[in-house]
Amino acid sequence: MSQEFASTLLENAVTELSRLPGVGRKTALRLALHLLRREPESAEALGNAIINMRRGIRYCTVCHNISESDVCPICSSVSRDPSTVCVVETVKDVMSIENTGQFTGLYHVLGGVISPMDGIGPDQLEIGSLVERVAAGGVKEVILALSATMEGETTDYYIYRKLGLYDVAVTQLARGVSVGNEIEYTDEITLGRSLLNRTPFEQSLRR
Repeated sequence: MSQEFASTLLENAVTELSRLPGVGRKTALRLALHLLRREPESAEALGNAIINMRRGIRYCTVCHNISESDVCPICSSVSRDPSTVCVVETVKDVMSIENTGQFTGLYHVLGGVISPMDGIGPDQLEIGSLVERVAAGGVKEVILALSATMEGETTDYYIYRKLGLYDVAVTQLARGVSVGNEIEYTDEITLGRSLLNRTPFEQSLRR
C-alpha cells in the first residue's frame, strides 16, 4: 500500500477511477472520497449502473451505434429514411446530430478515422460494412459527416473512392463546421445548418 493512502481499498478505487480519460489521480481521489461521504446505496447505484451498462449495451449490427438489442432504435424506426445514410466517426457524433433535430435518415458509425500515425487503417474501421450497405441497394445518398481534420478528409476521400462504383450520391457537410473542428464540439445550430446545406463531395476536390 502506498504511503499516501490509509487504505488499500481506497487506493484500489483511485487507481481504477484514474484509468478513465481525463481523470488524474488527484481527481480520482476527490471522486473516491466524495463517494465515501455519500450513503452506501449511492455508491452501489453507481456501480450497478456501470455494470449494467457494460453488460447490456452492444453495437447495432446495421450501423454500429450503441444499442440494447441487435438493431438500434434508429435503424428499426419506420419513420426514418433508409435511403439516406450519414457517416460519422463515433457514437457521440450520432448524439450530436440527433440533438439538432434536422436529420431523419440513418447512420453508419465508422469507429474512428484513417490515421497511419496511430496505426489505424481502413481495415480497422467499419468502411467495408458501409460499402456492403450501399451495394445491397436502397441507399441513394451517403453524407460524409466526419471531422474537418486531415485524418477526417483522408477518410472522406477513401470512402468516396470506394463508393465510386455504385449509383449513390456522396455529399459532405457544408463548411459551417470550421476546418480542424470535431463534430462533437460543434454547436447544434451550426451543425444543423451544415447538415441541411450539405454539398456534393466532388466539389471539395476542385478546391
